[in-house]
Amino acid sequence: MTKPFAGIRILDFTRVLAGPYGTYQFALMGADVVKIESKEGDDMRYGGVAKEWSARGMAPGWMAVNANKRSITLDLKKPEAIAVVKKLVESADIVWENFRPGVMDGLGIGYQALSAINPRLIYCAVSGFGQTGPESKAAAFDGMVQAMSGLMSITGHPEMGPTRVGYPACDVTAGATAAFGVATALFQRTHTGRGQLVDIAMLDATMAFIGTSIAEYTFTGKRPPQAANQSVTRKPTGDMFPTKDGFIVLAVMTDKQFGNLMREIGRPDVALDPGFSDWDKRIARAKELKAIITEALAADTSTNWARRLRKADAPCGKVYAIDEIMAHPQLEHRTIVQKIDTQYGPVTLAGSGVKLEHGGPSVERAPPALGQHTEEVLREAGYDAAAIAKLKAAGAA
Repeated sequence: MTKPFAGIRILDFTRVLAGPYGTYQFALMGADVVKIESKEGDDMRYGGVAKEWSARGMAPGWMAVNANKRSITLDLKKPEAIAVVKKLVESADIVWENFRPGVMDGLGIGYQALSAINPRLIYCAVSGFGQTGPESKAAAFDGMVQAMSGLMSITGHPEMGPTRVGYPACDVTAGATAAFGVATALFQRTHTGRGQLVDIAMLDATMAFIGTSIAEYTFTGKRPPQAANQSVTRKPTGDMFPTKDGFIVLAVMTDKQFGNLMREIGRPDVALDPGFSDWDKRIARAKELKAIITEALAADTSTNWARRLRKADAPCGKVYAIDEIMAHPQLEHRTIVQKIDTQYGPVTLAGSGVKLEHGGPSVERAPPALGQHTEEVLREAGYDAAAIAKLKAAGAA
């Protein structure tokens, strides 16, 4: 079955994570993503804890977002390489980059220059703060944006101060937002026949994702507090609790669920206590209520409590480590995590979070070695063997 973006060609100048995550979503959906790298390659190829893979230029963090792509090398400081880019743009649908604003313009391959060559071109520029505004020229990294956006201010325990989210949340949020923006522009092009600039800022994307916290502030005038592991509803039964061997997170949000929880943990008297008869009273006596729940949950394991409470319709989830959730049969059923062969042996990668009835996303081709497809892509663009040799001799390709 044909995939949704089959036939779409992307020239991918992105590096590290925010850009590559977005283009990866298109590669999983069938787009031909041509990753244009420097002779040294994307910095992400060489970082991380798996030293053997990093030495190959195939570090886990890079592998995680570059399957299904093709890699070519071009030295964009060479005029011959810029000429190649302009040639490739003639038949491209999308150019995607995450340099600081102005870098691509300085090379002569910014949005205005390339859209003049191909008016149908969609040009996605991902940056820390966007193409305009007082911070637009500033470099940005995930931790900076977590701090500036307010995300860290609502994460962690009040007694310990702000903390970062345990994964590069702003990079991935920006990448996902960019993918949606580009898909939107592609759809609009079916009506207008013209491309456009898609301007994505990591800060903008993160602020959009924490919109509920922004609304809490704008409606009340009060800063949202650090919620620790508590639900944003502030209900004491929406929190993390220790068990005999680990932790579970309760998500008990209704009166009926509260009664179910109290009966299952052996405290039906609490459900009948007038002092806990509604959520205002339960929140006011949160410390006391949490102590009751904590004492009861210490009697059994996380796995057993998760099973028992779900059966009793008192929603909860065991806190899994990465290795534990990777072994969960739900993941195997959903095929979110897929195995792919590489020249160094099989690897397991996360695919797309989207499921389609037909033509859905899949990991089909290993992340490419640096420059693996340079000659292949150049031949497709009309360069013969002599022209390719000349580009290589000039150090452009």
